[in-house]
Amino acid sequence: MIRYPALNEGTTIGVTAPSSGVSVELHDLLRLAFKRMEVQGFKVVCGETIWTQNKAKSSPAKVRAIELNAMMSDDQIGLIIPPWGGELLIEILEYLEFDHFKNKWILGYSDTSVLLLAVTLKTGTATAHGTNLVDLRGDYSDHTTAMWPSVLSTKTGESILQFSSEKYQKEWNHANPSPCVFHLTEQTYWKSIANHHVNMQGRLLGGCIDVIRHLIGTPFGDVLHFQKNHCNNEPILWYLENCELSTADLRRSLVQMKLAGWFDHCSGLLFGRSDANRPIDNYTAEDIYKELYEELQVPIIYDIDCGHVPPQMTFINGAYAEIEVKDGKGSVKQTFKQ
Repeated sequence: MIRYPALNEGTTIGVTAPSSGVSVELHDLLRLAFKRMEVQGFKVVCGETIWTQNKAKSSPAKVRAIELNAMMSDDQIGLIIPPWGGELLIEILEYLEFDHFKNKWILGYSDTSVLLLAVTLKTGTATAHGTNLVDLRGDYSDHTTAMWPSVLSTKTGESILQFSSEKYQKEWNHANPSPCVFHLTEQTYWKSIANHHVNMQGRLLGGCIDVIRHLIGTPFGDVLHFQKNHCNNEPILWYLENCELSTADLRRSLVQMKLAGWFDHCSGLLFGRSDANRPIDNYTAEDIYKELYEELQVPIIYDIDCGHVPPQMTFINGAYAEIEVKDGKGSVKQTFKQ
């Protein structure tokens, strides 16, 4: 059975940095994001880790874990949003007190997806893969990003529908700030291997493949146990996105996931847009997707609204999803099914 947290109006957001914090010269980004959250009616509680960054982390692993443990056990906090991802979240997993975590949302992506997937696999509690806090600092959010409160407000047993974006951001332009943070200039087009019209269903799991692959073989990456004990052996629908991997490394990672049994009883795979997929000897991401399709014989969708090429949908680890893609447009219906 899956437990779904509830996002209540006026809830308190706990901001902690389980991976990277924010360097001094960028603290204004945090303060802007806090103001936007308060305008929307939320309260904000800040941890100390968010204000520091050194040696690829906000602070030592135990310090990060203690702060996160405290926020996860605090009844006054209803939602955890890190400022952004980073590099070394995996260091804190062994210090986390999963048994004492209260039923509350954690929202984020990039390195934060290590925490999201570990929490869902270990506890059966749904987690939210979506926007980072600093990306909410704009005067307004695009329609895709702005869905996050609606998704997190969905009640157990109910459904929420999201649609693919109209446009996405090709590259960051920090010298020319946008009122909605992102510069959405390119036409969004969801693509598929083999079929132009695709339907798939299953329990959502996923995140940034660069980092979640390192959960394989650890106590925090037991997908088969999760599938058996929390979702009645229903098929898994994987969503994955590549931040920095070359195509060869992406292929190695996917083969490792397959050999570890992560794709056993899988109903499909979705891949986010990526500007990383660097070809190796003419070996492209599309080649990888075709090989996976031939090996797994399940639908494969790519260039979806997920990951480091914004905007992105809010995907709920553990939710039951029904996904349709036709003529480049996609819809994602998530049901908070226990």
